[in-house]
This record gives sequence, structure tokens and C-alpha cells, in this order.
Amino acid sequence: MTPRNFTEQDLHLALDGEMSPEDRQALDLWLDNNPEMKARMGRFSEDRDRLRAANAHLVSEPIPERFQRILTQDPSAPRLRTSWRQLVAASLVFALGAIGGYGVASWRQSPLAPLKAFADSAIQAHDMYAAEKLHVVEVKADQRDHLIGWLSKRVGVPLVAPDLSTQGYELIGGRLLPDAGKAAAQFMYQNADGDRVSLYVTREQERAQTGFKSIVEGSTRAYYWMDDDYGCAVAGVAPQKTLLSIADSAYRQYLAAEIR
Repeated sequence: MTPRNFTEQDLHLALDGEMSPEDRQALDLWLDNNPEMKARMGRFSEDRDRLRAANAHLVSEPIPERFQRILTQDPSAPRLRTSWRQLVAASLVFALGAIGGYGVASWRQSPLAPLKAFADSAIQAHDMYAAEKLHVVEVKADQRDHLIGWLSKRVGVPLVAPDLSTQGYELIGGRLLPDAGKAAAQFMYQNADGDRVSLYVTREQERAQTGFKSIVEGSTRAYYWMDDDYGCAVAGVAPQKTLLSIADSAYRQYLAAEIR
């Protein structure tokens, strides 16, 4: 019988506990003869542990009253926006740590591979403008209301410039960018050390909703998600835990803005 050749998807299945005992035993034997894949599985396991640690505080957070209404909603009642259900689900997923392959699976194995272009655009835009000294943004943060109104009109959806002060970053401004024939907004933030992260936002009407996904190109990492009419990506070279916290904060602030 020809030995089975395992893939990255199998590594994620094993980390998520979704592999049969027989297959897991076969995988362990296979990994002993494939040190590169064994090392890769170790990296995936470390990513999972970091994500769990970064969101461990969610376990003890009380569920907001508005989410309680969602959890107890009568199935026969009119449906609320899907994004609210997603927020509850995403928080629980992060808190419970059921993320062995969540957000770090290979693009080649992922059914969301077509979305790679969106993440690429966010990273390329970040790398290009975060390095600028004099022309980092088109409109500075001292014109915040004008910036948000202008970009919202051009992108076609109401935008938010999230408050990232908890993570140590302040808005320095933003700019308008092209993205696959449509408009994209980029909000740029900077910390006291001069390190920068950016939030890249487009209007998305045809792409499936997602949880957080992650991609790394060179030294730049991006966390991205699709939700209702929004495509959002947080990009930067900040530590992974910091960048994930920024992405989580931006996500929550966008959802909070939707119910006001």
C-alpha cells in the first residue's frame, strides 16, 4: 500500500483535533520523515497559541446587552444583520482558541484564494506610504471629519477611522487609493516610536463574509476580513499580537458604528 502524502490542510486538521486517531498516527510517522513539514506544523501551533493568548481576556468579558438580545432572539423574529452574529461567533472562536488553522492556512489550500489580491493591495499600499517622510497622507488627522466624509463618499460606504490609542497608535491621516477598478481608503496610524500601521478599506458587495485571515509578505503582515459591504485589512510590521489587537479593535468599532 502506498503511504499517504499529507498536505498543509492535514496539518491544520490535526491541530484543530479534526483528524481521526489512525490518520493522526500516520501523520506523526510521516512528519518524522519530513522535517520541513514538521517545522511548519510547529510554526502553525505557535501561531495558534499566540492568537489564544492575545484573546484570552475575551473569556472573562461580560456579553454586552445588545449581544444578549441576539443570543436569545426568537428564530421566528426578523433577522438582525449577519455581522452581529459574526461578532459573537468570532469572539467565541478567539476566546476558545479553536483556531489551529484559523487565519494562517496556506492560500494555496484555502477556498478564499481569490481574496489574496485584496490583502496584497493592502500590504503594497502600506509598504509604499508608511515609508514616506513628507507625504504619508493626503489629508491629515487635524481634518478628521473632512477626511472621513470625503473617503466615505468616494469609497461608497460610511467609514470609521478607529481609535487605536489603547494600542498606542494615533491617526496621522489618510488617502484615497485605487483597488481593482474601485476606490479604497487608507487610514495611517503612528506610535510614539514612529512605527506605522494602516487600515485599508474597500466596498465589497459580492465577496463572502469571513473571519480574520492573515498573510505575510516580506516583513509586513496583514489581518483582513470581509463583512457585509466592507473589506478591511490592517497592515504593518508591528508584533503579531499588537497587530491582531489593532485588527480586533478596528473590527469592533466598525460593527459598533453600524447600529448607531
